[in-house]
Amino acid sequence: MAEELKRLGLHDLHLELGGKMVPFAGYEMPVQYPAGVMQEHLHTRAAAGLFDVSHMGQVILRPKGSMAELAAALEALMPVDVLGLAEGRQRYGLLLTPAGGIIDDLMFANRGDHFFVVVNASRKEVDIAHLTEKLAGVAEVLPVTDRALLALQGPQAEAVLSAHVPVAAMRFMDVAVLPSAFGELWISRSGYTGEDGFEISVPNSGVEAFARALLADRRVLAIGLGARDSLRLEAGLCLYGHDMDEGVTPVEAGLGWAIPKVRRTGGARAAGFPGWESVLGDFEGHLSETRVGLRPEGRAPMREGTTIYDGDRRVGSITSGGFGPSVGAPIAMARLKIDVTAPGTQLTGEVRGKRLPVTVCTLPFHPTTYKR
Repeated sequence: MAEELKRLGLHDLHLELGGKMVPFAGYEMPVQYPAGVMQEHLHTRAAAGLFDVSHMGQVILRPKGSMAELAAALEALMPVDVLGLAEGRQRYGLLLTPAGGIIDDLMFANRGDHFFVVVNASRKEVDIAHLTEKLAGVAEVLPVTDRALLALQGPQAEAVLSAHVPVAAMRFMDVAVLPSAFGELWISRSGYTGEDGFEISVPNSGVEAFARALLADRRVLAIGLGARDSLRLEAGLCLYGHDMDEGVTPVEAGLGWAIPKVRRTGGARAAGFPGWESVLGDFEGHLSETRVGLRPEGRAPMREGTTIYDGDRRVGSITSGGFGPSVGAPIAMARLKIDVTAPGTQLTGEVRGKRLPVTVCTLPFHPTTYKR
């Protein structure tokens, strides 16, 4: 018997807005609204889009001792700088297997006396169990069950949100806890579209009123999963289970930028995380494949799973692909053999038995506009 899908707290609002609901990560989620994916995507790039991402996991890590002890323990699980994260700041992190594969990617914020973590919906049970086991004795791992999560993204996001709470002084990856008419808001200046914007944790009791207040602003449009995916693809951002999983190391996934010098060979706190030998070896000439951008010729998108060839040699496959509304052309990301990853390399992708031209390119496909 199929598992019953969970419903978002704003389920009725999504139906009222004309949302087309589909299964995603165990939830009924709106994939699009009447405006359609293309218009939702372009509206987010031009003004402000509102996304319901309440399916994501929100977790508090509360230290049993000091924050420094918890930071050290968390740093032992991820190849990132946890000890150097200042209060009021957020960072991107990766939980790794003993072989260096990616259990999940996540965001973690230092909120003074605890860490606040947001994990992927499809991995939240896995992540919470992993953190509970590995941080036993150091932290209480507390899933947040009484709050929703919304993302407001686009060049008008600051102006829209500023009508309700003071966020203009926040910079990319800042976090703040602010009182509001809708309850206490936990806000980060971040998102997954490549645009400036915010992710906002809202009490369940106030989320419908908050969402309606934002949507009452003519600059804001409700955005579904379809445009969320095309936006993140144009921004060159990974999707768990597609561009990365437990069989892929960070550098293979094109996420070497997330590993700072302090954790690399020669750094003050090098290694010391799961699979460090494999992960650091990828920086030192052991890497056999990595993620790159591809620009297919013509108008037809190349989808996930499309095999990529260099002549008659299979050199990898597409991990995410589709049409980029802001780019006006098909775009894709693929994990390829390292010798064919130079920008400008001409390859082919096999679509319905035909080999069609693709060109390796740099990421992202569309420039990011984060407020630094």
